[in-house]
Amino acid sequence: MDFSDRTDAGRRLAARLGHLKDQDVVVLGLPRGGVPVAAEVADALGAPLDICLVRKLGVPDQPELAMGALGEGGVRVLNERVLRETGVGERDLAAVEEREHVELEQRTRRYRGDRPPVPLDGRTVVVVDDGLATGATALAACRVVRAKGAARIVLAVPVAPPGWNARLGGEADETVSVREPDFFYAIGQFYRDFTQTSDEEVLDCLARGRAARGPVVRDTDVRIPATGATLAGRLAVPDGATGIVLFAHGSGSSRHSPRNRAVADALNQAGLGTLLFDLLTEAEATDRARVFDTPLLAGRLTSATEWLAGRPEGGALPLGYFGASTGAAAALWAAADPASDVAAVVSRGGRPDLAGEHLARVRAPTLLVVGGRDALVLDLNKRAQALLRCENRLTLVAGATHLFEEPGALEEVAELATDWFAEWFGRREVR
Repeated sequence: MDFSDRTDAGRRLAARLGHLKDQDVVVLGLPRGGVPVAAEVADALGAPLDICLVRKLGVPDQPELAMGALGEGGVRVLNERVLRETGVGERDLAAVEEREHVELEQRTRRYRGDRPPVPLDGRTVVVVDDGLATGATALAACRVVRAKGAARIVLAVPVAPPGWNARLGGEADETVSVREPDFFYAIGQFYRDFTQTSDEEVLDCLARGRAARGPVVRDTDVRIPATGATLAGRLAVPDGATGIVLFAHGSGSSRHSPRNRAVADALNQAGLGTLLFDLLTEAEATDRARVFDTPLLAGRLTSATEWLAGRPEGGALPLGYFGASTGAAAALWAAADPASDVAAVVSRGGRPDLAGEHLARVRAPTLLVVGGRDALVLDLNKRAQALLRCENRLTLVAGATHLFEEPGALEEVAELATDWFAEWFGRREVR
């Protein structure tokens, strides 16, 4: 026996996935047996836990042998080799599909209720099961996840047969297993305790995962009207949010920036809403003149602010700006507008100097965060700080360079930003 139970398997699998820690990761367990394994992985990676609903299509007289699988969103995968070797006809296949489709819908209601799934768009998604045999279920799961916008898929299992990667046909970008034994006939042979996982266990794992990651966050893809363009964005608002932060990314980046997303996730867990959006359209982003056009970017940020203030989610909440790199200049330029009602601004490794004479007109309390080893940007921030007339602070993250890639550096940025927004949002009366 290789694993005492699924918890043991999950911990040993998590040890193989350490390279994903501190990345923008979501862990999905395949109900039911994959969920307790996934819970250990999510806990080790500090990542949100959710489920990927897939139902195996078992051969009628050998239900443990998968001839295919069904997944959320109408995904259907068939194993032609198994169908051919077992002689299952279309009528029997249709009967199994109908039964499993009903079960899939029931489990969706049972496990999700009215809670939205964790958003996968642009993220690394780790799909976890308690083992892999034919690969049909895992293949369907990968296709479901890809259809939901995952940027990268990692399929991780405690045990799989030799050559299992080939069965996936490239659907997963990375595969990870603890064991690939030569003698393999069933997943259960590698567990001392392979008792069937109950619905109650699945729900308990998901509840613990939600408690660990904080409040329920309503995450929505949005389209923001701006002068001469419509901008794509992602609005995430936790239940009971006390404010919303709009992100202005740096040159060459977008709403998918992993660093900004990591900070946004931390703000969400602290009860603050976030709006990550593209300051430029895809076509505009190839024009270097537009990429560094601070007045244009500031105008787009102002348009997004006005749009958000008119929505039910943002109409009564204080709003803030988080600017990264050149996006910090756009944030401060927009905050300097006499009509601006922004409550606070945070700059991460920013170029506030590019806001020039507008700095003196900023009224919103401003926090400038710079890496301690980012000498050039530190000097530019000191010069910009001397021009600010609002409440302000310059804070160094010791040992960090411009991109805050050092262990713990980005987490410190997120903590500083959370504290700054929480403080100044708390002083602002609702509109």
